[in-house]
Amino acid sequence: MQVDPSRDKDYSFAKLCDLKSHVTLRITSLEGNIPKRSYTEILDHPHLRHSGVQNEGLSDLYVTCQLWADGKAETLPFRTAWKDFPRSYTWNQAIVLPITYPSLLMSSQIAFTIWDVQGAGKAVPVGGTTMTLFNAKRTLKRGQQRLYVHRGMEADPKPDSTTPSDVLPADGQDEMGRLEALVKDYERGDVTKIDWLDRMAFRQIEKVHSTEASKSDKLYLYIDLPKFDFPVVFSEQESPITLPPQPVLPPPSQAQQNLSALPPDLLSTDPHLWRTFDPDAWKENPVEIKHRKLLRSQRLGDEGKDLKPGPADRDRLNEIFRLPPTASLSPVDKDLLWKFRFSLARSPRSLTKFLKCVTWSDPIEAKQAVEKLLPLWGQEVGVDDALELLGPGFTNRGVRAFAVHRLERAEDEELLLYLLQLVQALKFEYAAVSGESVSGRRGTHRRREPIAQDDQGDSGLSQFLIDRSVVNSVLGTAFHWYLMIECDNRGPIGKMYAKVAFRFMSKLAETPDGTAQRDILRRQGELVETLSARAKELRASKDPRSKKIEKLRHYIADPKHGLSPLPAPLPLPLNARISVTSIAPDKSSVFKSNLFPLLLWFETTDATEAARSTDDDGVDGLAVINPDYPIIFKNGDDLRQDQLVIQLFTLMDRLLRKENLDLRLSPYNVLATSTTEGMIQFVPSKSLAAIMAEFGSLQNYLRRDHADDGALGSFGIDAGVMDTFVRSCAGYSVLTYVLGVGDRHLDNLMLAPDGHFFHVDFGYILGRDPKPYPPPVKVCKEMVDAMGGTSSSHYARFQSLSYTAFIGLRKNANLILNLVALMVDAGIQDIQLEPDKAVWKVQEKFMLDLSEEDAIKQFEALLNDTSYLTVVFDRIHDWAQYLRD
Repeated sequence: MQVDPSRDKDYSFAKLCDLKSHVTLRITSLEGNIPKRSYTEILDHPHLRHSGVQNEGLSDLYVTCQLWADGKAETLPFRTAWKDFPRSYTWNQAIVLPITYPSLLMSSQIAFTIWDVQGAGKAVPVGGTTMTLFNAKRTLKRGQQRLYVHRGMEADPKPDSTTPSDVLPADGQDEMGRLEALVKDYERGDVTKIDWLDRMAFRQIEKVHSTEASKSDKLYLYIDLPKFDFPVVFSEQESPITLPPQPVLPPPSQAQQNLSALPPDLLSTDPHLWRTFDPDAWKENPVEIKHRKLLRSQRLGDEGKDLKPGPADRDRLNEIFRLPPTASLSPVDKDLLWKFRFSLARSPRSLTKFLKCVTWSDPIEAKQAVEKLLPLWGQEVGVDDALELLGPGFTNRGVRAFAVHRLERAEDEELLLYLLQLVQALKFEYAAVSGESVSGRRGTHRRREPIAQDDQGDSGLSQFLIDRSVVNSVLGTAFHWYLMIECDNRGPIGKMYAKVAFRFMSKLAETPDGTAQRDILRRQGELVETLSARAKELRASKDPRSKKIEKLRHYIADPKHGLSPLPAPLPLPLNARISVTSIAPDKSSVFKSNLFPLLLWFETTDATEAARSTDDDGVDGLAVINPDYPIIFKNGDDLRQDQLVIQLFTLMDRLLRKENLDLRLSPYNVLATSTTEGMIQFVPSKSLAAIMAEFGSLQNYLRRDHADDGALGSFGIDAGVMDTFVRSCAGYSVLTYVLGVGDRHLDNLMLAPDGHFFHVDFGYILGRDPKPYPPPVKVCKEMVDAMGGTSSSHYARFQSLSYTAFIGLRKNANLILNLVALMVDAGIQDIQLEPDKAVWKVQEKFMLDLSEEDAIKQFEALLNDTSYLTVVFDRIHDWAQYLRD
């Protein structure tokens, strides 16, 4: 929706606030002659004696209306209240439809049907009419509307309605329509107002109206729509429209002859509406900017230190504090925050909102905010707010240094959870210092505020990460590989990361154990290069898969390649907690896939340590079955998106565990060593497609290794295994819903023998899906059948755990949103498609605009919304896999 201000240049956003309200209208009256019922009809239908026809013959009429768009109902039908009609059919009843003006479509229309009561529960249509809300010029209708009523018909809401409201008489003569058009011109100010003449004209119009109504057999329904100060034009443009260069007009005499040569968009046949595009319409009013600057200049001192908000202001401030990170503040909200700035520190959640209200282009205001106000928050700031302060929205060095100081209190394990995003935050650090833009593949994020001269220099984020990574080898290994993949970027950003990597290596050389750590990182790089070269060679060869496997095992077994055994124990780049000594040639293999990824079984120095470390990563119990550490090395695929998804899965698992909710999640490790290759932890399991083909059901598969004849409530399966299955199904259903994981089929849904259910292959996220009509929550029929069906106690527990997990993650929505925001320029495939909407897509999943109770109801509806088409497309996928094999 846009408002055309061409008729009056004195306008402001405050006048447009009505567009945020609900669609309203008023049914006023019905004009026309309705046949009276005969006395015989009353005798035949005794129940009509109370309808009012005995007196003046006016029946009990009521009107129903409903909003439609593209043949689909947008609201429930509305019915007018009962009313006695002594002389004429006049309702004068206001109706508020539960939909806002910005939600209207160009095809929106309201269907009106007039009904005559002919007894209890029986009504017949007197007539119907369908009114479009937008005219041919895409302008929202306003003011009084005269709708033609088609007798004896219900309103037809189809796009090509058979009951349109703008039908002209057969003879083309509509005197009342012509007069009402002139009245609208008069009300709009297009007709000069002369009081004495106007009174005479309106009396004459009333006479004509009475005459026309008495002799006409047509029905007209009168509707009043709201009157806006400006024409409201429907538009789907999200940015200013760039007009083509206007042609140079010839002399006036020729201009009139060649008027048709002008671009059609520059012409308008409506003398009251001109289509204009003001390039400054999307900019802030300079008068309001000056007003706020003068107002704030009076409040830069300490005069407002003791100022406390009243009840109304306190409620509004609390609403602002609860806004998500993506929310923008209005000028009024910014002024309110600045007014009570000294008392905001009592609420830890207020810091980021306060910093958004600061005018950073004003050196005096920025200095007071950083030096005097920012320290008031002290140590109460959460990690989610600290991460937001390191994003692209904050460029002030003092603010970013405050965020780094908050992160210094985080433990190494917690820091490892956010390390991927903190490395990305170095890009915004560089942009804040240099003033240059940070560009991904598509989309650009620039500095939002200019930097004062005393802000030159970084906030210490890079040095903080270097210092912590030198002390902790696990943190250092992850930091090194995150830096290496960013060093491949061309331009100044890649050079910046190269400098950080050089400083990291130099710092390692200065520490006592740093030399050994540098040697480990070098050997890890050599291992990756060796595996990469071999993977490329096998993928490029035309040999059958069996021959590829034979060549791989022979290559690993050859001692000269230093893989079996390794020259010395080496911490894996994928998981530095695991030290490996050799690759088992006889277990290694090549997967049957287009890229032919390698399956490598690493032998560890200590099976107990491998199992403990694997438990820490969430894949509990699986390493005990197989003490070695198998990995998949894939070349030819960008694993950064999978790496991000698994990192967020791990984070959300930790958040749920803090809420005392253990869903037995198993987020395996993923490391992208470059933009075209990487490592994935291999978890011994089977896909649901393979299980169904071999065992017929998931229950038979679980009973194979964990049968328990005494477990009656779990279908002969060990109760602990069934509990693990139900919990992990609930966890992954919620996690994949939050991140909008797509392309879910039985080949990328995995199940381990001990009941651990998990997802693999995250090539589609943020709502993207190659299949049409994907269900919002990924719960397949095979999973539900394994629980015993929708009426079983296990499925009820699955639902309960899903609701609890969703609410638990919803409480930490800001942290998750800030982590996604820091990855906007990381080169993630599905984020780069629409970088400006990535965070919004995740935020939409949390339904933050609803209360907790309403959010649970909405999620419950989504969870139960299982599309039957999903089963069809799964079968199509199975056939495609069969034909390809």
